[in-house]
Amino acid sequence: MHIAIIGAGVSGLLTALELVEQGCSVTIFDQQQAGHAASWAGGGILSPMYPWRYPREVNHLAQYGKQLYQQWNEKLLPETEIDFEIHETGMLIFDEADFEIGLNYKDQYQDPMQHCEYLEREALEQVNPHISEQFQHAIYFPQLANVRNPRLLKSLISYLKQHPKVQVLENTWIEKFNLQNNQIQSIQTSSGQHFEADQFVITTGAWSNCWSEQLQLSIPVEPVQGQMLLFKTPENWLPTMCMNNVMYLIPRMDGHVVCGSSMNHLGFDQRPSVQTQQNIYKACTEMVPELANFPIVKQWAGLRPSSPTGIPYIGQMPEIENLWANFGHYRNGLCMGPASAQLLRQLMLKQETLVDATAYSTQRLQPS
Repeated sequence: MHIAIIGAGVSGLLTALELVEQGCSVTIFDQQQAGHAASWAGGGILSPMYPWRYPREVNHLAQYGKQLYQQWNEKLLPETEIDFEIHETGMLIFDEADFEIGLNYKDQYQDPMQHCEYLEREALEQVNPHISEQFQHAIYFPQLANVRNPRLLKSLISYLKQHPKVQVLENTWIEKFNLQNNQIQSIQTSSGQHFEADQFVITTGAWSNCWSEQLQLSIPVEPVQGQMLLFKTPENWLPTMCMNNVMYLIPRMDGHVVCGSSMNHLGFDQRPSVQTQQNIYKACTEMVPELANFPIVKQWAGLRPSSPTGIPYIGQMPEIENLWANFGHYRNGLCMGPASAQLLRQLMLKQETLVDATAYSTQRLQPS
């Protein structure tokens, strides 16, 4: 079976990986360079931030993220020599209003990844000695990890590009589906080229709404800008991830610390703003004051694919026999990515699914 995947972010790349491992041949299209949109720009926390604030369906997929990335890293590393750098740092959360619900959440759902402990100041200092004195207690999630998403993407792209059953076409804007008798016959690029396949998959993230008119559907996915800062500290300087008021610090193994993030509805504008940078800087140095002693080496912004509830659309598109969806992950595309791709592969190949697929169905999309 030959499958065309439109969009080479983490959802498209992992979908391609799942399908080629089952013997399918895949062509992946991206309007820019593969792996250079929201997937690259995110933080890589392998859990929804404050999972109790999200629908259960988001957490169902996210709970497989760490385990599946570990398995893929083990498989791809010998071929690509690029380590995903899955960093098991744990996370401290300082939002007092979330302490009780966070502590109860682990018992309610029996999810080992979300095991957490209440720490008073002395224990907090032992876990992370850099935390500001203003925080006298926290809840601590020792099982939480982060993946270094730029390295993850490089490894996926490297593996797929050298795979004999994969073709990757970058800087190729797919403009049109050529439909006949409820089937897509081919897709057409902006330069007028046509590409045929047996099945087609939309993994276009924040750009997914651009298919609404052709498919006569209302696709409620829109871009929401998130901005980030990157500090450089000594190697292994910050021992844990930290979070307060939806701002987070994510330490990498080499001493880089990713800080974010913001939420701005600015259309497809990806330009970082000075005001947002200052807000992130202030929030992050409030958590860890010593960060002010280290240089900011980079700042950037990306576009999250916002959807109404954050529950992605995964499965066959309405009334088209050979068109499939894997989009609308909002803030959790990286942690839901591996399970989303596996679920889509299972649906496409009529295999048993790892979760009940009903909640992710595209039947939620309304005719326009």
